[in-house]
Amino acid sequence: MRIFVLCFLFAWRAAGAELQFGFSGLASNSPLAKFHAEVLGGGGPADWKIIEVEAPSAFAPLTDRAPNVSRQGVLAQLSQNPTDERFPMFVYDGEKFRDFTFKTKFKIASGVVEQMAGLVFRFQNASNFYVTRVSALGKNIRFYKVVNGERPRDPIGVACNVAPGAWHELVVHCEGTHITIGLDGAPVMPTLEDMTFTEGSLGFWTKSDAVTYFADADINYTPIIPAAQTLVNTVLDQQPRVLGLDIYATGTNGVVSVLASKEPENIGKPGTDAETGAIRDGTAYFGRESGAVLVTLPLHDRNGETIAAVRFKLRSFLGETQDNAVGRAMLLMKLMQTLCTSADDLRK
Repeated sequence: MRIFVLCFLFAWRAAGAELQFGFSGLASNSPLAKFHAEVLGGGGPADWKIIEVEAPSAFAPLTDRAPNVSRQGVLAQLSQNPTDERFPMFVYDGEKFRDFTFKTKFKIASGVVEQMAGLVFRFQNASNFYVTRVSALGKNIRFYKVVNGERPRDPIGVACNVAPGAWHELVVHCEGTHITIGLDGAPVMPTLEDMTFTEGSLGFWTKSDAVTYFADADINYTPIIPAAQTLVNTVLDQQPRVLGLDIYATGTNGVVSVLASKEPENIGKPGTDAETGAIRDGTAYFGRESGAVLVTLPLHDRNGETIAAVRFKLRSFLGETQDNAVGRAMLLMKLMQTLCTSADDLRK
């Protein structure tokens, strides 16, 4: 297993996938796709932009005398609204994260009411999330659990000095219910434990009139595999000769589409009349392709209600009849129904 060391005095387990936010590749004032801005509290909207500043280079200098800074694009919160209970957030919507290590460089550029930088994680909405933040004015680092917009009166944290106008690094690591926070290459408080939020979005945080820059943000994480896909993978592990396996379900928009598949590119594709009919009427459908048979069957919950449709693609054999093919598919369906007993089992 690859070990991902964050220049820390300790190492955290690599999670298996990595996502980097390269703000340098974007023009000044350009919008960031897959992000959205939120504000907890009052004081009006924030002003998140890409600007160019001098920041630490991602590459080591060629000599000890060479400067290790360069002008590069950074994410900046530029509004200077002095409202005290005002917390701007910039949240990444591209993926949900459960177990991860999220790190970023940051610089607190200015602020009269507050000088703050932080990371939002396991974000559900603007009123429910975790956040860890540092305050240059308060000389501390804190962890908050925000539930229904309320923060605890006695937050967890310790005293620390974070110089404004200088670059620092903030890291949060989540694994299950355990949360570890680091600052500038060292852990700053004991590992925390909380089970309120098990997964969610990630983002950046400031307060009041703090003007703060963020650079070289990086997420190392374990991708969340939906329960329906886990079901497909389990069946394929036990029956590797199955040529194709797709689970179809009805979305909130009423459209039947692929929820999980042996072929990732199929996910999200609309179903045919066969899958729609299997879900609506509980009907079985049969078809043929070159060297293969296609069987679509309804997937039932423990009470016999149809919760999805499953299309099996099986290698055909000489003289195979429709009844033979449906019988083979039914054996696979029985296996799936022992592993999935409710609609909730598919949506986890």
